Amino acid sequence: MWVYEKKLQYPVRVSKCDPMMAKFLLEQYGGADGELAAALRYLNQRYSIPDKVIGLLTDIGTEEFAHLEMIATMVYKLTKDATPDQLRAAGLGDHYVAHDNALFYQNASGVPWTAAYIQAKGDPIADLYEDIAAEEKARATYQWLIDITDDVDLQDGLKYLREREIVHSLRFREAVEILKEKRDEKKYY
Repeated sequence: MWVYEKKLQYPVRVSKCDPMMAKFLLEQYGGADGELAAALRYLNQRYSIPDKVIGLLTDIGTEEFAHLEMIATMVYKLTKDATPDQLRAAGLGDHYVAHDNALFYQNASGVPWTAAYIQAKGDPIADLYEDIAAEEKARATYQWLIDITDDVDLQDGLKYLREREIVHSLRFREAVEILKEKRDEKKYY
């Protein structure tokens, strides 16, 4: 179904060790509006959506996994040279004690990821509006992450991710219009 290229969708660079920024980025790793929740939401919704937009959910869901990989790389690069004291000072002491430097699906507050983050109503238009909202929340979060860091290299990758969220939102809006047209068509038998 997929072909995996062993490279990131967009290059990830960071200028310095910054465990606090890594903590903030965990929101997009394992948070309610993060990349894992988005990928699983879209790939799950494919099974109850009309054929006309299944491919869109597959494409965007797959791309969200690529974004998850980028976030993981950012977190790794921001913490790989951090000492336990630096991790503790950044509020990652609990994470370090439980996971060392391993990534764990949690949000910036340390709350573990849960399937409760995934919405699937079974109504195609309701689900697509949920998806639009998810993309807009992710876009806002990326903007706030950009605003909170002074690392221009990291900002570059975050700006790329923010722009992809905008594109996804637009594509979902187009899908809503396609399904509304189909719903409103007169049916002749």
